[in-house]
Amino acid sequence: MYLVCGEALFDFFSEEDADGQAAKLNYRAIAGGSPFNVAVGLRRLGIKAGLFGGLSTDFLGRRLLQVLKDEGVSERFVLAFAAPTTLSMVAVGADGSPQYNFRGEGCADRLLEIAHLPHLSDEIRGLHVGSYSLVVQPIGDTLLELVKRESGKRLISLDPNVRLNPQPDIQLWRERVAQLAQHADLIKVSDEDLHLLYPDQSPESVLQGWLQHRCQLVFLTRGGDGASVFSRQHGTWSQPAMKIVMADTVGAGDTFQAALIAWLTEHQLDSVQGLHQLTREQIDAMLGFAIRASALTCTRTGPDLPYRRQLD
Repeated sequence: MYLVCGEALFDFFSEEDADGQAAKLNYRAIAGGSPFNVAVGLRRLGIKAGLFGGLSTDFLGRRLLQVLKDEGVSERFVLAFAAPTTLSMVAVGADGSPQYNFRGEGCADRLLEIAHLPHLSDEIRGLHVGSYSLVVQPIGDTLLELVKRESGKRLISLDPNVRLNPQPDIQLWRERVAQLAQHADLIKVSDEDLHLLYPDQSPESVLQGWLQHRCQLVFLTRGGDGASVFSRQHGTWSQPAMKIVMADTVGAGDTFQAALIAWLTEHQLDSVQGLHQLTREQIDAMLGFAIRASALTCTRTGPDLPYRRQLD
């Protein structure tokens, strides 16, 4: 089982009123949050997954829990809190890229403390952390402690997935990502996130720096320009994006992340040792699988991640 750690929330997508009245704005609510999406994405790709996170006991929190049950994501590591569910207000641009505005101060997904850290058996093959849960408190310090505790014992993946609305302090983001990058075995990052974090540095210099620690592989996603992989053992190369009819990019990065983990698990390489054994050809196949999966998500509205049978 892969344990995904972090927030679960509801994305509220704005829709124009049919009458075109500025005074009216309709919303369509979809369960989401980057870690939540990755957990669901893993299950849809046939991989056992659980979520370590806080859910509200309110109506929306109960709906999130029901989604986990319906998708087959393990609830064993979910904690219930009598606090609100985070709301993310989403506006999608003409190019399909989303803009987020979070209402989450004091909400359930942020309330995990170090005392809540679970004991992990050998059943847990790896951990994934990412998004604003890395930098809001108390969950931010809780996840850092978990990653430090489990570093070297099981595969750890990281996706910074920078969201400045919940935490606008970019220096705090830099410091936390730097701390986590020392313990991660696999990192996935978008070119947008790298530009936010390190606007004065080249992507290559940043990613090569991450490879000086534990990390064996870094995947850099470039939207319509495809994706690149940086391997400690095999160098750097890229693959182009697939040509698709774009709906939006919501959930594409989470799909890419889930696909990387799923590929490793399918090939019984989802371990620290497994990453060291990867050939260049295997890494290239892994990259292509993640590109195909995320492209399929982009043809759909909202974070509608693909099932394994749809990628054959």
